[in-house]
Amino acid sequence: MNESVEGQESILRQVAKKEIEIIIKNWVRICEIKFGWIEDLDKIVVKYAKDFELIKELNGHEDSITSVRFLPDGKRVISSSHDKTIRIWDIKLGKDIKILKGHENWVYVAEIILKKDMVASGSHDKTIRLWDINTEQEIIILKEYKRAVWYINVSLDNKYIVSSLSDGTVQLWDLHSKKEIKQIIAHPHGVQCIQFSFGSQFIVSASDDHTLALWDVQSGNMLQHFKGHLGSVLRARFSPDDRFIVSCSRDKTIRIWDISSNKQLHIFYGHSDTVNDVRYFPNGQTIVSCSNDNTIRLWDITSELTTQILQGHPASPTEIDVSPDGSTIVAGFYDRIIQIWG
Repeated sequence: MNESVEGQESILRQVAKKEIEIIIKNWVRICEIKFGWIEDLDKIVVKYAKDFELIKELNGHEDSITSVRFLPDGKRVISSSHDKTIRIWDIKLGKDIKILKGHENWVYVAEIILKKDMVASGSHDKTIRLWDINTEQEIIILKEYKRAVWYINVSLDNKYIVSSLSDGTVQLWDLHSKKEIKQIIAHPHGVQCIQFSFGSQFIVSASDDHTLALWDVQSGNMLQHFKGHLGSVLRARFSPDDRFIVSCSRDKTIRIWDISSNKQLHIFYGHSDTVNDVRYFPNGQTIVSCSNDNTIRLWDITSELTTQILQGHPASPTEIDVSPDGSTIVAGFYDRIIQIWG
């Protein structure tokens, strides 16, 4: 046995089990230290990572939940539903405090426009709408398309809205003028998800054609085309540092891609059915996913291991989000329920 291995084993023997538990108790949420130098310690990290527990259920929607987002304060949540409404919830109160009505069909997605007290939404009624949060009134219908608006996203710099349709096209909107400034024929099949990078310079699209693509916001040019999934790609999200993209698919897998090299870095197996959504935690070391297998899973990226499975609910989770401080998870379900885990 070489000195390096002997030294590693000696270190492990010196650290009591109790001490390891204390060190690692909050690892999943806040610790950014990587313990990859010892494989055995990686397994201990996973074993003693602090668990999320169900702390609240929110009831009020009358049909399936389609999207959920934390507001920046982490104390409120915005949701959309097949019941044609958008709701804002106070987590502590456990009830909706705003209800936005006006869409004529399913609302697929709703997002807060930061610092403007506005909400943007996309719907099966083929419209994108802007709403005033305070008055709960519709401000404007940006456009009525010929196809359903499957997804929208607002850039963090508050300059743009990007939308995607069931026909494979992507649209870029100027938020100030409320005008469409660019349209891209992005994929031959519907675009399930469209997302700005944190720096607002790039967009990633996820499509039913089994691929995802990276786009330059200013030029509208495709920069990278990521291939590997064996089914529709339902969601794609940037890492907090905009270096990586995580995606999930009907092929039951989650994959992480390196933007600069166009290479697949990780593939996560474990879900037994379609993976509906995936998100990075703020620390960039953990991801969370939800699936039609009725589970929510937390994963350690380095080891590709599941750190916790949140289950017990009889319906499938449709979408998830992580609070800005990484302490809380929100999940929306097909059976109209929204769950808060902390």
